Amino acid sequence: MDRFRFPAWVNVLIVPSVVLGGLGATYTAAMAVYTASPENLKVGYKPDQPVPFSHKIHAGQLKLDCRYCHSSAEYAAHSQIPATATCGNCHNAEQADGGNKYVVVHPESERLALVRDSLENDTAVEWARIHDLPDYAYFNHSAHVARGVSCVACHGRVDQMEVVERVSPLNMGWCVNCHRNPYENLRPTEFVTQLDWEPPEGMTREEVGRAWAEANDINPNTNCSTCHR
Repeated sequence: MDRFRFPAWVNVLIVPSVVLGGLGATYTAAMAVYTASPENLKVGYKPDQPVPFSHKIHAGQLKLDCRYCHSSAEYAAHSQIPATATCGNCHNAEQADGGNKYVVVHPESERLALVRDSLENDTAVEWARIHDLPDYAYFNHSAHVARGVSCVACHGRVDQMEVVERVSPLNMGWCVNCHRNPYENLRPTEFVTQLDWEPPEGMTREEVGRAWAEANDINPNTNCSTCHR
């Protein structure tokens, strides 16, 4: 059998093939680094916000209920970012000018300059979003909160965070695992926003969650159509 020989015209393809191969490898490596970054995997993602809002002070030290700012969390599919008017309930400098200076918190603080500007000019503060699901995944916030899934289950102990960060991947595998075994993340609904809640003495979180699920017929669906509609 004669040895196979490539025709001479193939030689002109060698350099372009090497270049394209190198570009492909570079692109693949860049995409691997990009998709594995905290900003995309989200775990550990902690962006600087335009206003340095401290959950540790507001939710932790002052014990503000999560629903004071995120008021639609238990009633709507999406938990909204609070309007600046909510901030203005405590930090509106105009209230101080009107004679209520004793009930206004830090009306002259430079850290709240954007809040005052937003209130005066009816513009939005451009907060950096931390928890964001892909558009192809359906998620109903109220369906979880109303069944006893605590804020802690997805967002962690935000009452201990000076700057909020992403603590859960919120990817498909993570969600499916919770739907298959939700009991650790379930509790009576009156404790959903009590971030430091502990189960009654002599019971584990799983035991409390399992009893709550049985009493309220909670059996999360693991069918693909639950999230991909």
